[in-house]
Formats: sequence, structure tokens, C-alpha cells
Amino acid sequence: MATYILSIDQGTTSTRAMIFDKSGSVVSVDQVEHEQIFPRAGWVEHDPIEIWENTRKVIGGALAKANLNSKNIEAVGITNQRETAVVWDRTTGQPVYNAIVWQDTRTQKIVDELAGDEGTDRYKETVGLPLATYFSGPKVKWILDNVDGAREKAEAGDLLFGNTDSWVVWNLSGGAENDGVHITDVTNASRTMLMNLSDLTWNEDIAADMGIPMSMLPEIKSSSEVYGECKPGVINGTPIAGILGDQQAATFGQACLEKGTAKNTYGTGNFMLLNTGTEQVPSENGLLTTICYKIGEEETVYALEGSIAVTGSLVQWIRDNLGMISSAPEIEDLAKGVDDNGGAYFVPAFSGLFAPHWRPDARGALVGLTRYVNKGHIARAVLESTAFQTREVLDAMNADSGVPLTELRVDGGMVVNETLMQFQADILGVDVVRPKVAETTALGAAYAAGLAVGYWENTDDITANWGEDKRWSPQMDDAERERLYRNWKKAVTKTLDWVDDDVE
Repeated sequence: MATYILSIDQGTTSTRAMIFDKSGSVVSVDQVEHEQIFPRAGWVEHDPIEIWENTRKVIGGALAKANLNSKNIEAVGITNQRETAVVWDRTTGQPVYNAIVWQDTRTQKIVDELAGDEGTDRYKETVGLPLATYFSGPKVKWILDNVDGAREKAEAGDLLFGNTDSWVVWNLSGGAENDGVHITDVTNASRTMLMNLSDLTWNEDIAADMGIPMSMLPEIKSSSEVYGECKPGVINGTPIAGILGDQQAATFGQACLEKGTAKNTYGTGNFMLLNTGTEQVPSENGLLTTICYKIGEEETVYALEGSIAVTGSLVQWIRDNLGMISSAPEIEDLAKGVDDNGGAYFVPAFSGLFAPHWRPDARGALVGLTRYVNKGHIARAVLESTAFQTREVLDAMNADSGVPLTELRVDGGMVVNETLMQFQADILGVDVVRPKVAETTALGAAYAAGLAVGYWENTDDITANWGEDKRWSPQMDDAERERLYRNWKKAVTKTLDWVDDDVE
């Protein structure tokens, strides 16, 4: 009987289940979008119950499409939107509040208070991260401070916290009724601001600073081991054996397993990770030091990461908020109708600017407008903003690592946009390479789970499975590249200092 690995990809805009075979090829996929909740400007929430119901739905859907059942599935891997915080009642299984999404900026005052006189790098040496609204810890504090009765329940040991990986695993392994396991993996733990990077344990002092009881925190595990079994449901008894935060999963799925290899994922936001091996590399240029992965008892592998908040979600915004297009692929058709951006630059600082700037006071700006600019130019400016932001991160990465990248492996939903990929190669001045399986996030989680149960023997199998689909080489001359980038940097300055002290 043929067997496979099932991967659950709990993302920012949707949840999907993908089934993979030994070659790393997709056998089946099912996907359901969930609601994006915007209670106020800067606030972004998801309904955790909807996410869990969708998870169950897509597991059944993916199995049905491939005419498979639980006997065909050797293990389940999970990948997830990181830094999105869920707090729930361990007795009832009910969330005490909606999940607060990684893009949400409501915790800025908490972040400022924690920074105090020591500044945003207060915990950076310990956790690898600057104080920012991006990370989970301050979101948990906000929930405990603002939801009636939450702090009392937390201090009584009745509340649990986790990123969406913990929420999905807890429910998948039985939830409140059947002793669900409350765990997370090292990659997700490294995005909370609460974990010591050096020894992979929770930092009690930082948790105390944020007013988070230790009893809320999940047990930290490696990225590849058997955590428990699914129960009850359509894959009852199947081992849950791999967890990787989405960007680390994509790095793993891209076979960036050697020190010095890097990938860039083009999703809701953009995330570039550079494998730094077993060495923690502190960033001097606005990047994050994070966990890349940890396979069972093997040594921890670290990474430098450049996180960009808004890329694919800008296309979504153009579609949903402005109605300029009716589907995401139309942005490329519009952009191809013009030769250049017409002088227009779009800086999508909707949640402030992430790497390498870390400016929460920034807000989005469309600049350089003249009567000449039409919607084709704006569409092109939308796509180019993704490439320019990636250039900023790549420059920072080259400076931190001291070894300039010679090519960039890319994945995620936007890499089907060939106009964007060519412009990306042009503005970086290096080759951009798309793999045969572009959805490497789900694949990475499948690999982590499969390695834990012996479905794949070792990481050599992962490297052997990776294959190049298409390569884009730079076609732009140096002078034009630098002129465009100079103007982009000028556009970025127009977004700064927008949020005043009196703005919530």
C-alpha cells in the first residue's frame, strides 16, 4: 500500500492540507480561506475556532481528492503563521479572545513601555529579536490586560498560549476532551520574544516583565519528532511528527540545509532566511537572529532573517479595498501594459516598516505621482515594491554575513508572477531561482514529519528531491538599477514619522 505524508499549512489568509509522496511531489491539496478581522486601524485578528474548523475540513478534503484514508498517511507535519497569538481556556477549549495576528500593531505602547530607557534592543542579545509589535509576547500581555477575567484565569493556571501551531496541535491531539498536547517547536518559540536562543528554554525574567505566567507556555520541542497522535477524527492514530514556522519550513523545503544558503518566500509578506549553521550571528543591520530548524537530538541550526510585513497582501489590498483588479493574477497583466513605473513608487508600510528599518511610526505612501501615471503604472509600482524591499533585506544580509549571495531561491504564491521575478533579478543583480515545487512551506513541514518517522532516511533525500524549475538572470544595467533603487530609498523617507504620540 502506498503511503504519504500529510502537511497542514495554517497560513495568514488560509489553511490548507497537502499530501506529498516520497519524491516531494504534491499528491493532493485542499484549501479554505478564513476571515480577516479588522476591528480598528492597525488591528488584525483571526477567529481561532474558524481556523480549527477549516483545518478539519481541509484534511478531509485533501484525503477525499486523492481517495486516501488514515492508513495511507504515515505522519502529519504542521507549518503555520508565526507570531500570531492564541490564548485559550484549557478546560473548555474556548479562546478568550480572537487570535492577534503578526501584522497587528496595537501593542506599540506595551513595546514602548518594555523598551523604557534601554531601548528596543533590551532583550536582543538573549532572544535575537528587537522589541516590536510583530512578536507574540506583547500580544499575550495585551490579552491578559484587556480581556475581562483573563489575567485571573491565567494566574490560576487555567489559560494556555501558543502561536497557531500550538492551537492546531492541541486540538488535533484531542483538545480539552482528550488531553491534547500543549507544545510548540523551537522555530515558533523563537518568535515569541520569550525564548533563550542559546539553550532553547523559556526566559522566566522576560515572561515576568510581560506579566505572562509560565503555566501558559507550551513545552518546547524540536522541529522533527513524534509529539503525539491525532485523535479522534479522520486521521485518528496518525503521529503528529513535525512542526516548523512557515518561513523556516520554506527554508527546509527549499533544501537550504548548508551554511550560507538562502531563500525568499513571497507570501502575505516576504521573508528571507539565510542558514548560518550552528552559529548564532547577531545582526548589525536590522535583521533577526532566529532558529532555522532542529532535527530531533541533532544540533540546533540558526538563521538570519529579514521580515517584510506587506508584499502579497498589497496585491490583496489593491483587489479588495480599491477594486482595481478582481483577482490577484490580473496585477501582472496590468503591469505588463506599461514599460516602467512612470515615476510612481508605492511603499506599503501598513504595519510600519519591518526589516531592516523597524519603524513602527511609518505608514503607507504612494509617491512620485503626475498626471502621466495610470493604473498600469500603479500596478507596476505595487509589484516593484516587493522587489525593492527584498533588495533592502539582501543588502543587510550581505553586510551581516560578509558573504554576498550569488543566487536567491524563491518560493510562495507570488513567484508565478514572471514580471515580478524578472524585476527582482534586475534590482538585486543576482539570479533568482524558482524550484519545481513552489509551495515549499507545506513541503518543509512534510519533510520534518517524514524524517521523524523514517519516511525519508535523512536530509540527503531532501537535497536530492529539490529541482530547479526556472531561473531569471539580471538584464538591467547597473546605472538604471541604482537610479531606481535610489528613488525607492527616497520614497521610504516619505513614510516615516507619520504616527504621532497621540495616535492610538
